[in-house]
Amino acid sequence: MSRQAQAAVLFLIGGALLHASFTDLYLRYVKAGLRPLLLVAGVVLIVAAVATVWYELRRPRAAEKQAAENESGTEHHDGHGHAHREPRVAWLLALPILALILVAPPALGSYSAMRTGTALQKPWGFEDLPAGDPLRMSLVDYAGRAAYDQGRSLHDRQVKITGFVALDRGGTPYLVRMSLNCCAADGQPVKVGLAGKTPPVLQPDTWLEVTGTYTGKRAEDPVNDGVIPFIKVTKATPVPAPRDPYDEGGG
Repeated sequence: MSRQAQAAVLFLIGGALLHASFTDLYLRYVKAGLRPLLLVAGVVLIVAAVATVWYELRRPRAAEKQAAENESGTEHHDGHGHAHREPRVAWLLALPILALILVAPPALGSYSAMRTGTALQKPWGFEDLPAGDPLRMSLVDYAGRAAYDQGRSLHDRQVKITGFVALDRGGTPYLVRMSLNCCAADGQPVKVGLAGKTPPVLQPDTWLEVTGTYTGKRAEDPVNDGVIPFIKVTKATPVPAPRDPYDEGGG
C-alpha cells in the first residue's frame, strides 16, 4: 500500500471511531465509560492520516526518486522498466471499516445468555434501599440481594426490574442483563428466574419491565452451577430496548 492509501485507511478508521462514539453505536462494542478513549483514539488516527498526507506532499521529488532507486532492487518490473502499482485489492481493507459505520451489530441476547453461566458475584455489602413502592432497582442489585442477602432488604417490598427474556430448554423464563468488563466480547449474563404471574407467551429477547416481590426460590445455573434467584411476578410489561443494553445504572 502507498503512503496515500495508508493515510486514507487511517482516516477512515479514525472517522469510524468518532462516528460510533458520537452516535451511541460504540455501546454495541464497549462499555459506556470507554467513550473518552475512543474519541481520543479517533482524533489521533485522523491527525496521523493528515500528517502522513502532508509529509508526502512536502517531501521533495528528488528524495522520492532516490528512495525509488534504492528500492529498485526489490521491485518487480514489467517489460518497459516500470514498477508495478500496488494491487487494487488492498483497498478491500476499507470494507470492514465501512461496515462498522453502516451496519450496527445486535446486542448480545438470549442465545448468548443461555450458553454462558451467570456472572452474579457476591457483593461486598448492601446499602439501605430508598423509599418507594414499587422500588425501581437494577436487575443485578435485585439478584445480589436475593441470592446473597436472603432477601432481608427485599421483604415486603415491591420492586421493578428490567431485562430481556431468555428461555432454557425446559421453557423456564428468565429476565437477563448482560454485564461487561470491557467490551461485548467478554459479556456475561446475570439471570433472574420469573415465577408467579408471567405472561402466557414469552418471546426470547423481548424486553420486559417486571414488577414483583422477593421469593426464596432459587435455581442452579446448568452452565457454571451459579445461583439464579427468582422474583415473584405481579406484573410484566413489554418495553423498548434501552439505549445502553449493557448498562445497569438505570435498572
